[in-house]
Amino acid sequence: MPRGWFITLEGLDGSGKTTQINRLAAWMQRRGLKPVVTRQPGGTATGDRIRTLLLDSGSTPIASKTEMALMFADRAQCIAEVIQPALDAGKIVLCDRFTDSTEAYQGGGREIGSQTILDLHRLVCGDLQPDLTLLLLPALEAGLERARRRNDRQTAQNGADEGRFEREKDGFFRRVWEKYREIAAREPDRVIRIEGNLSIDEVHEQIVEAVSERLMVSGKTASS
Repeated sequence: MPRGWFITLEGLDGSGKTTQINRLAAWMQRRGLKPVVTRQPGGTATGDRIRTLLLDSGSTPIASKTEMALMFADRAQCIAEVIQPALDAGKIVLCDRFTDSTEAYQGGGREIGSQTILDLHRLVCGDLQPDLTLLLLPALEAGLERARRRNDRQTAQNGADEGRFEREKDGFFRRVWEKYREIAAREPDRVIRIEGNLSIDEVHEQIVEAVSERLMVSGKTASS
């Protein structure tokens, strides 16, 4: 059976990734495709526990390399339990974040550097690479403001607190932003940048255009 197709969505919190991955999944469903949707951190029972530790503002201070190692532990579990079985079955996988996030946040934001992240990816993840990455890059300040408002709203509604990263200073997010742009420049065949303060519909249109073109080239059909 031919290998499935692996699509990731990337960007800072507040960039609209979750909204867009849900819309993309619905678009595929309407066309007879049945994507497997997952996220990182999370996507498995083990991963959800790691996610709570990583994102909860109440977590005790986490060393940068510990944070990086936890991200890869979560990813390895998701690959083994969700992503690789789906790809082996010929399915399309949509994943909210993958190793690009670790390179951007820990490699760039925490200043660990890209090479350590890429070496760990080869070792821990078997160098599994997405076929297509959609990188959402609205204006940095606007995205951060949306992310912080969303976290405050979620905490007020259900007590969930996933705002640990949003408490970082602006310099941290500037480094993450620049690292994302560096990744896109390094891998232009894989990473499609969707930039600017676009509406939800405008972003969706660009995503559908990019995905449609790649699926056509790959020969994916509605039976996938």
